Amino acid sequence: MRTHIHRSSTIYLIGILFSFLFFTSCETEFLPENINSESEIVVEGYIELGENALPPYVILTRSRPFFNTIDSNQLNDIFVRGAEVTVSNNGQSVKLTQFCLNDLPEMVRKQVADQLGLDPDSLSTNICAYLDVQNKIIPKEGQSYILSVKVGSYSVYAITTIPQHIPLDSLWWKEAPGKPSDTLLQLMTRLNDPAGMKNFYRYFCSINGGEFNTSFNSVNDDALIDGKKFEFRLIKPNERGEGFDQNTFGLFKIGDSVAIKWSAIDETHFNFWNTLEFNKGNQGPFSTYTTINSNIIGGLGNWGGYNSKIYRLKVKR
Repeated sequence: MRTHIHRSSTIYLIGILFSFLFFTSCETEFLPENINSESEIVVEGYIELGENALPPYVILTRSRPFFNTIDSNQLNDIFVRGAEVTVSNNGQSVKLTQFCLNDLPEMVRKQVADQLGLDPDSLSTNICAYLDVQNKIIPKEGQSYILSVKVGSYSVYAITTIPQHIPLDSLWWKEAPGKPSDTLLQLMTRLNDPAGMKNFYRYFCSINGGEFNTSFNSVNDDALIDGKKFEFRLIKPNERGEGFDQNTFGLFKIGDSVAIKWSAIDETHFNFWNTLEFNKGNQGPFSTYTTINSNIIGGLGNWGGYNSKIYRLKVKR
């Protein structure tokens, strides 16, 4: 069954990225530079325009030396508390408010953890975040947002842009490849990519009202499809705790309710996830070392903008 989507919808593209491993007859040991370097501020922050978007938020941690181990007692010390975090746009600056899980009632802690996609087991760690609790920041398409973080004598900065959204043309279900299945279908979609402009996309998927997860490769650009109509398959991400099964991988179960969140992102945001996901998938004895791209000046991590829309559909023939 094909579901058509209005052209004013926000989009989000997934493509299949191909990774190539090069093998050599002998290998030399490679160690990243500065493996025992001084601790740096690590930023994970987002501002999103779209349905059910969380308020702008930032999580601050400290990096650890490459070969160091960490136990549950040290984990609490990684989170940076007492920082001054502001987001600026068009001359207006808004100071974000610090919230820590231990400061919230137990029921609220679980709700926050669910919204942020955190494992319930992690609630034993006093995770702290900085949020725009009064909704003073209004995300707008085409606008840039500057993040400023001050921790003691240290300062870090970053800038992200909420890009123009590009609508999906349609979504439809297709029979699973290979041996016919009575219970599984694959999800297809079509994108009309506008010509002459760089576009970058990320997607998330929720099953039966669960948390939004990403696939092993959740981002792509339009380098090969600029100005073209492009049909592609959306891979169903594995849910938390779900093992890999080659017979069901990427397929959707008939009868389930599916929500797809498509997000347009800017280039630096794309480069962060692109290098991070490549690094995750490129592991093993013959893997190559990958440096994770960061848009944080004076630190590490990512301050990223999203322009998102959620599409809901039922898995059925």
